[in-house]
Amino acid sequence: METGQTTNLTKPERKARYFSESFRKQKVTELEKRITTIAEICRTYQVCRNTVYRWINKYSSLKQQGVRLVVETESDTRRIGLLEQKVRELEQLVGQKQIELEFHQKMIELAEETYRIKIKKNSGGQS
Repeated sequence: METGQTTNLTKPERKARYFSESFRKQKVTELEKRITTIAEICRTYQVCRNTVYRWINKYSSLKQQGVRLVVETESDTRRIGLLEQKVRELEQLVGQKQIELEFHQKMIELAEETYRIKIKKNSGGQS
């Protein structure tokens, strides 16, 4: 599973996942370039810190040089989180607009009934 969607998986579902070697190398490269953080990877892909550290030990070019890696900058993992937050905000806005639309439609219906006039246009081409 190489998607960046944060989901709440059960333990058996998390254990059944497999991250490809290219994905793991990509995430380690992002860590080395300070594009992402270990915490962000853990949160976004629901993997434990130990798993990420194993990836670092296996794929890090800095490990071979004896350099200790400290990571704290922006990445696609952070962007995914921001995009998910934006989607939630937009879904909430759509819900509010739907309520407003239904309210206005009901008000038109009530006005038509009360004043016995036609406010809505016929969409069938009849006048």
